[in-house]
Amino acid sequence: MCSSDLKIAEAYGISRTPLREALKVLAAEGLVTMKVRRGAYVTEVSEEDLKNVYHLLSLLESDAAGVVATQATAADLAELQALHQALEAAAKPEKAGKAQKPNTDQFFAINEQFHMRLLAIANNRWRDQMVADLRKVMKLNRHNSLLKSGRIAESLTEHRAIMVALSARDAQAAALRMREHFANGLEAAA
Repeated sequence: MCSSDLKIAEAYGISRTPLREALKVLAAEGLVTMKVRRGAYVTEVSEEDLKNVYHLLSLLESDAAGVVATQATAADLAELQALHQALEAAAKPEKAGKAQKPNTDQFFAINEQFHMRLLAIANNRWRDQMVADLRKVMKLNRHNSLLKSGRIAESLTEHRAIMVALSARDAQAAALRMREHFANGLEAAA
């Protein structure tokens, strides 16, 4: 630990021991890289890492979408539809000075809620844990795909297609639409 660690501990009103333990946990999850006598650094995500993470998320979440299409209750689908409507609202431009832009922070948050709720409905705790771990790595990517020009509108169109497939109870179409959603997200992130 170095003097900056002491400053961080003081800023949060904690001792250095819980800070060290937290850094160890983050290192075990791959989110932080520990360097001897140099401290802790946020782990860099390579293009290959990002490609692999998107691939695995695509497999896991498309499988979940297929399960939801056939097993979700009407109430589950209504909940996903409500989240989708909230996504639609967040994507609408809001006035910010002279320029109009979507509320990206709100869109990001609701988008994650949508995906996590879909996974919860599919009800596989092992898949949920793998996705949660992969999403942590994805968040390390500073070139967020949704920040690319036009990507929010594209993502919203993809979510609409997913909702159509889920509502039709078409497992194959739901899985396919989710795979396309991740493929397009990876393309935008590259």
